[in-house]
Amino acid sequence: MIQYIPLRLLALAISLIGTPQFPVIAAEPVVIGSRPELFVDDYLIDRLEGGAKLRLHSPKPREIVMVFDKPWEGNTCAVWSVFRDGDIYRMYYRAEDYVSVGGKATHPAFLCYAESTDGIHWRRPNMGRVSFKGSKQNNIISYPGVVAFKDTNPNRSEDAIYKGFDIVSVKEPRHRELFAYQSADGIRWKQMTNRTVMPDNVTPRAFDTVNVAFWDVERGEYRAYVRDWRDGKRDTKTATSKDFLNWSEPQWINFPGATPENLYTSMVRPYPRNPKLFIGFPTRILIDRGDITEPLFMTSRDGLNFRLWEESIIRPGRNSDRWGNRCNYIWYGLIETDSDLPGKPMEYSIYSAEHYYMKGGVKLRRFTYRPDGFVSVNAPYRGGEVITKPLVFSGKHLILNYSTAAAGGLRVEIQGDSGKPIPGFALDECNEIYGDEINRVISWGKVSDLSGLANRAVRLRIQMKDGDLFSFRSATGQ
Repeated sequence: MIQYIPLRLLALAISLIGTPQFPVIAAEPVVIGSRPELFVDDYLIDRLEGGAKLRLHSPKPREIVMVFDKPWEGNTCAVWSVFRDGDIYRMYYRAEDYVSVGGKATHPAFLCYAESTDGIHWRRPNMGRVSFKGSKQNNIISYPGVVAFKDTNPNRSEDAIYKGFDIVSVKEPRHRELFAYQSADGIRWKQMTNRTVMPDNVTPRAFDTVNVAFWDVERGEYRAYVRDWRDGKRDTKTATSKDFLNWSEPQWINFPGATPENLYTSMVRPYPRNPKLFIGFPTRILIDRGDITEPLFMTSRDGLNFRLWEESIIRPGRNSDRWGNRCNYIWYGLIETDSDLPGKPMEYSIYSAEHYYMKGGVKLRRFTYRPDGFVSVNAPYRGGEVITKPLVFSGKHLILNYSTAAAGGLRVEIQGDSGKPIPGFALDECNEIYGDEINRVISWGKVSDLSGLANRAVRLRIQMKDGDLFSFRSATGQ
């Protein structure tokens, strides 16, 4: 019979086997502010003790938000980019259809546009711009196909609020070059220049996928992630620019310790709650298994070196629509949407296509993550601990994003330079928490104010059982 182990007894047991007072590491302390610090890598972790480990999480499958079965759409619709723009959500996608036998297109490919007020229910506005079979009653805005984003550069011009890349075949069909586009309203697009911004002068099939870009607010530059081929496998390069026209020489991104993969896409973006962190949802394609695909997760602190989690985050399961050729991608977009639980915090929605190359139209399904919910420090029922590297808190309170089982729990100790607990902030003085919260203030007895520790290098020793810790931050309010 399994019995409940109180966290205080767990602390004693772990301490008897040699945890957790550590000498100071000669490292510059990380300043912890109001932005959440995610446990997606070991950047803030000094040690994991007991059964604690980093755990990759999968998004929750939600509803089909659109079926692309209009006459101008079809079974190879793809290349979605989705973002919030004020009170609306914008969606751009390639509308295309192929006869599977012989690979013949049934109509030209188009760039189409959809809108939503909640990121869940989408409509095709009648754009009246491009004729299809004699009628302009459709949501086509141009020929393909810009991978669009809203430019947050404060110095952008008003006629270039929206930007994106498109690929153009030159010389011969498989030799592509990348062109930059701009728009004042997100509907009417034009080339920013008549020259390519990234020529394909190395590999004949470079850029053959979703090539993404964004304004990096932390570094004050545009950053792009584009596809190329390395050692016979699909892979990704990155480049930077100050004006979206003149780009640095693209460099291969690195995956230290990971197995080389055929990565069809990258889908990299800054994480909205902490833009210093880059996150991506690359797609692995399995050539020897009929070109089936599956999405992965990766993160980077510098935009060049990535921690790639090699396990798939979305398994097709028993949904036959997700087992086919190119049927399990995550496309470009990470947007805030309301939770389906009344009064609960927002979620992040991502979108993944299924039913590709199959009879009828492609289906687009929504998936959701809790805020910061990509990776956690996880501890089993028997418990574990995470001890951070040196930190400096700039706020008044310590806020945790966590989830436990009913029999689980979590407590925090703040340690000084010697690795010993600071008086008043020891583990046995911390009020144990359990449940599932995004913003939980930690307290020690009646004390939650950390102002007295400002500008002082400290460590956190976080003890857990049967739970997950996703992130932490400091805050001045509450």
